[in-house]
Amino acid sequence: MRLHLFEFEDLEWFPDILRQGQTDYLHFVISKLNIYKPAAPLVKEIMDKSGTSQIIDLCSGGGGGADVFQKNLEELGSKVTIILSDKFPNIPAFEKMKNGSEEKIDFIKEPVDATNVPVDLIGMRTLFSAFHHFKPEDAISILRNAFKNKIPIAVFEGADKNILSFLGILLITPIIFIISTPFMKPFKISRLFFTYIIPLIPITTVWDGLVSILRMYTPTEMLKMANETGNNNYIWKSGKAKGKIGNTIMYLTGCPV
Repeated sequence: MRLHLFEFEDLEWFPDILRQGQTDYLHFVISKLNIYKPAAPLVKEIMDKSGTSQIIDLCSGGGGGADVFQKNLEELGSKVTIILSDKFPNIPAFEKMKNGSEEKIDFIKEPVDATNVPVDLIGMRTLFSAFHHFKPEDAISILRNAFKNKIPIAVFEGADKNILSFLGILLITPIIFIISTPFMKPFKISRLFFTYIIPLIPITTVWDGLVSILRMYTPTEMLKMANETGNNNYIWKSGKAKGKIGNTIMYLTGCPV
């Protein structure tokens, strides 16, 4: 069962200072736990088949651990450049990631609509922890746009859709905020204020995390949407992958033959 409740991060009026607090937290957790390491072999396989060495990451948020993921791909023998993009670009986070990447990560300053990606952005498309933000018709538009332009695409969600994931966000996220906020970079006084004094960042992050689980599409649902876009000379696959820390990710991949 899927419920498309609202997430603060999606709201136009949601203050950037809180939105960036959320995306900074997600980048911190995803990077430290290397949540998306199981996705690296899937991405490498598609990049090898399609002959591309560049990734256009859509809905990047605060970078979503792109620096760690880039190193995961390097460990598998893939030399890759990752271009970050978002409808609400977190420029400070993007710049920090670019500066520490030895020119292996770059970003787009202008807003990028994942349902209608500019044709001059060449490379495999990825979405990490973002596909659930879109209602079915928009999610299908993302897949159809890639299919129509014969662009490989991979969609990943960093959790399984079950009660354990729900309880984990509800019970563990506040603890992580309390312990880790002073160590998040770049250091911001505003992050401390809106975490410890007026805890709007952890409250809205927990809400959005819980709603994310309710919004997530299962692998079966994602594959059904993908097949609606077409599969002529294009291969869609979906499933789940296990990480070494015991986490599960869900995925959908599409690749032109």
